[in-house]
Amino acid sequence: MASSNSLMDNLFQRSLEDLIKGLRLQLLGESFFISKSLEEIRREIKSTDLSTKSIALQKLSYLAALHGVDMSWAAFHAVEVVSSSRFSDKRIGYHAITQSFNDQTPVLLLITNQLRKDLNSSNEYEVSLALECLSRIGTDDLARDLTSEVFTLLGSSKVLVRKKAIGVVLRVFDKYPDAVKVCFKRLVENLESSDPQILSAVVGVFCELTTKDPRSYLPLAPEFYKILVDSRNNWDLIKVLKIFAKLALVEPRLAKKVADPICELMRRTVGKSLLFECIRTVVSSLSDQETALKLAVAKIREFLVDDDRNLKYLGLHALSIVAPKHLWAVLENKEAVVKALSDEDPNVKLEALHLLMSMVNEDNVSEISRILMNYALKSDPFFCNEIIASILLACSRNSYEIIVDFDWYLSLLGEMARIPHCQRGQEIGHQLIDIGTRVKDARLELVRVSRALLIDPALLGNQFLHPILSAAAWASGEYVEFSKTPYEIAEALLQPRTSLLAPSVRAIYIHSTFKVLVFSLAVYFSAQEPTSSPLVEESTSSGSSPVNGITYKSISSLVNMIELGLCSLSGTLDVEVQERAKNVLGFIGMIKHKIAEKVTTQESETEASRAVAFMEDVFSEELGPVTSTAQEKVPLPDGLELKESLEDLQEICGEFLKPVVDSNSNSNSFSSSENISFSVAKLRISDQKEASSSSSHPPESASLLAEHRKRHGLYYLSSQKNDDHNDNNGDNNNTLNEYPPANEISVDSFNTKKKMNQSKQRPVVVQLDEGDGLKTKPDASNNDEPLSRAIQTALMGKGKEKEREKDNPERDLDSRIKGRSSGREKKTKKKNGEKSSKHRSRRRSDKEASAAEPVEIPDFLL
Repeated sequence: MASSNSLMDNLFQRSLEDLIKGLRLQLLGESFFISKSLEEIRREIKSTDLSTKSIALQKLSYLAALHGVDMSWAAFHAVEVVSSSRFSDKRIGYHAITQSFNDQTPVLLLITNQLRKDLNSSNEYEVSLALECLSRIGTDDLARDLTSEVFTLLGSSKVLVRKKAIGVVLRVFDKYPDAVKVCFKRLVENLESSDPQILSAVVGVFCELTTKDPRSYLPLAPEFYKILVDSRNNWDLIKVLKIFAKLALVEPRLAKKVADPICELMRRTVGKSLLFECIRTVVSSLSDQETALKLAVAKIREFLVDDDRNLKYLGLHALSIVAPKHLWAVLENKEAVVKALSDEDPNVKLEALHLLMSMVNEDNVSEISRILMNYALKSDPFFCNEIIASILLACSRNSYEIIVDFDWYLSLLGEMARIPHCQRGQEIGHQLIDIGTRVKDARLELVRVSRALLIDPALLGNQFLHPILSAAAWASGEYVEFSKTPYEIAEALLQPRTSLLAPSVRAIYIHSTFKVLVFSLAVYFSAQEPTSSPLVEESTSSGSSPVNGITYKSISSLVNMIELGLCSLSGTLDVEVQERAKNVLGFIGMIKHKIAEKVTTQESETEASRAVAFMEDVFSEELGPVTSTAQEKVPLPDGLELKESLEDLQEICGEFLKPVVDSNSNSNSFSSSENISFSVAKLRISDQKEASSSSSHPPESASLLAEHRKRHGLYYLSSQKNDDHNDNNGDNNNTLNEYPPANEISVDSFNTKKKMNQSKQRPVVVQLDEGDGLKTKPDASNNDEPLSRAIQTALMGKGKEKEREKDNPERDLDSRIKGRSSGREKKTKKKNGEKSSKHRSRRRSDKEASAAEPVEIPDFLL
């Protein structure tokens, strides 16, 4: 019966071609067809016939690849199909395994024996399938169990098998570093193979290995050099160049040795890919070789003037690599770089932009910014914002070190806000505030630029510019004493179109209006002449006498305008806006009727003037920049352990953490969950008793809690009315233990930096101690350390095994290097009569010394 079912399944089973045709015919309802096909596959894959099972698995792999169908449930069926003796079924099974298996697949270990069997097969195509599968899904266990088979295949006489075995070595070494002891010698021997396919494969493997740890492969430099000189395969040469680019960084003497062959390649090659790799190798690793560098720059110029946009991009990319060390190479091609900004290819334009910004310094920042702003005005939105972002990044680097004229830079920021496609409002607004807090000499220009932004109603409708308007409003209020027209600023802050702003921005507008009002009233009530320009008088023909340069009519007009503008906001739904509006209106209501007394009364100090003086003192504290690491600089109190576990919390607060049990309940059980609560009241009462008692000595745990409450009383819930009074008294006695305010920065924490010999004196820019730069993380530990140690061990022992080949002239360079390595190894051998413990310690120190010292290849470099 089972055999008849299998026969029927084979006769009427749909193939992969039928599935594809059915999917293409589904104009609507494709998901329904896929669901129906999956039901069919689930039924077919359970068949005992391997042919039926393999076709079902093939269809499932197709649906998983193109439509994201989950096929993890078919893992065991894939293992069954792999065990088939038919090559077509085996290929389908291996494809499904490489597509769906991962380290967490439960049946992964079931394929170990099957892989071993196929790796030992006489059919090279079956071996190829197994090797490809191992390279995709190889785990630590698979790499360990199959290392011997891979070692055997590295010496196979079949080119297809050997080159794939070489490729698998990468995965095996990565998962099982001890495999280096077995396979590395044979892998190195393949560097001398005459077959181009095998040589290409082994060079590709070493190209990947040197990327992780180039120092370990320095002893193989003679072999790589031979390939560089003798090979005519461009792809092999490209990989060898990548290897030398890494090796030359750790062994500078190599640069002089390989410079001539690379220059010869640049002169004679016609392949653009090989030529670019030669250029990149020179500009990145051989930049100290003057002859090679000049030739590379000449070749870069050919790329820049070529009509092919791909070559033009590669030329710009090569210039960006050489720019940090040799800016002259970029300056020689300045015209080509500027011309590339108008290219149609967006990648070429971006690369040219980044390259142009690398040339920016304090002498040419104005010119380059002017050029880029012109390009931004006529560019598409994406490139326009890239230009703005590049200018902002370059000018703000290292606390604006290339900016000498901050008045010019603030004007530039204002121009950026008016570019039609500008979407960098967040960055521009941040720099406006940052310059205001850092550069005191620039605050006059900052207020002028902010006023120009605030009075422009066209900017209010662009939501990307709201951060800029927020920063302008804050600066106008914070530094209002530098303003010539405070009345216009208040009028701009209260214009009707501000309803287009977000509530958070409107709250800043209202607060800045409050600052303008307080400043104006302070000038009006002041007994001396104001230090800055007075308010713009609405009319000078009214005949009213001025007080301190401001007439009664002008100050009354300002107060009435603010009152009228904020009345409508006192009932808004946003609580922040509503609260700030009512605060200002309340202040106006308190002093509005007292303003006229300044003209009629002779008293030098009135109730209104005292209120205004108080608010002026509130806003008089100057704000400074805050470093991103400010929180880390707050000193920790003695005895506070933030990184320790809280296992001893029960011991410290045991009596306060006990649950409250109802007295009517049994002593052995709680009455209900409602009766269990944290004894906060008991904790508060106990704290108060311990704080007030001076005769008795409290326990250490209770004293710590009391001390914590004294320091951080703000975060405790008050239990009685006299809590604040007690805390205040305690604070007076413990002033030395108080934390400094988090946002208070002393003068000592700033470090001014000036540059000499400049045509215009650069204003003082406030810099924070070690806070302006990005916080760098410590280098992570090298994950490839076991592999590197294994490679170094294999190379050190290689010379001794090859000493018999010294007479071979083709290996003369290699034998000299290995002889030196062998001599170094002999010196570390144990001497007769030494104690074993002394030998172990000396061997350990020799290993550490050999790891620390650079690998020497003196014979090759002579």
